[in-house]
Amino acid sequence: MTLKRMSLFSAGALLAAAFAAASPARAEPVGNVVIVHGALADGSGWRRVHDLLAARGFTVTVVQPPMTSLADDVRAARRVLDLRDGPSVLVGHSYGGMIVTEAGRHDAVAGLVYVAAFQPDEGETLLALATGTPPATAGIKATADGFLYLDPAVFAADFAGDLPAEEAAFMARSQVMPAAVAFETPVGAPAWASRPSWALIPTEDRAINPELMRRMAERAGSVTVEVPGSHAVFASRPEAVADLIEAAAAALAPAD
Repeated sequence: MTLKRMSLFSAGALLAAAFAAASPARAEPVGNVVIVHGALADGSGWRRVHDLLAARGFTVTVVQPPMTSLADDVRAARRVLDLRDGPSVLVGHSYGGMIVTEAGRHDAVAGLVYVAAFQPDEGETLLALATGTPPATAGIKATADGFLYLDPAVFAADFAGDLPAEEAAFMARSQVMPAAVAFETPVGAPAWASRPSWALIPTEDRAINPELMRRMAERAGSVTVEVPGSHAVFASRPEAVADLIEAAAAALAPAD
């Protein structure tokens, strides 16, 4: 194990221990990973992370939220968690961070990992968080019926700047459009207040301001890792993402 990965496991273990006194004891290791993708890119982009974690022995499931409302998307995540046998690490990317902050109160969730994600507190909306700091992108547009998309002309630069041009272009042409109302809906009590959390912040993100991610992670007490990368860090840096998820699961393992 590299020094960097050792530091991730150590920091995560300390955080998990701090929450352990207030959480029910776990009798088994965390072997499940449930991933919730964000807006604009669907779960297929997580294939590399899925394969890495599966090779390390995890059962990995990728939720495909309908993106019609925050409530519908939270229900989609909980539906998958209901089917898991044993505790899970719940992972959210981008808008998926809003979803896992709500869905993470599910009894099966042992810990949360935020990957280039919003990490809201109670009563906050994605729209308020995104506009409370200088916006990372000005390319978000709305359809006539109230759904959002990222202008394909800026998609590669603002969402996937470190992916091959052909891959970024395909992502721009296969966007998952979220309902604008989902970005305007406040979250309830945050799961990170009662469970350990980790956050991966890509320093070259142009979809969410990295400074905003830092502030949210610090507020939540998350173990934070920063890596060079775009908002599509799950596709461009799958090893770094998988390493952090693995570190979280290891830190959440029951004491011998």
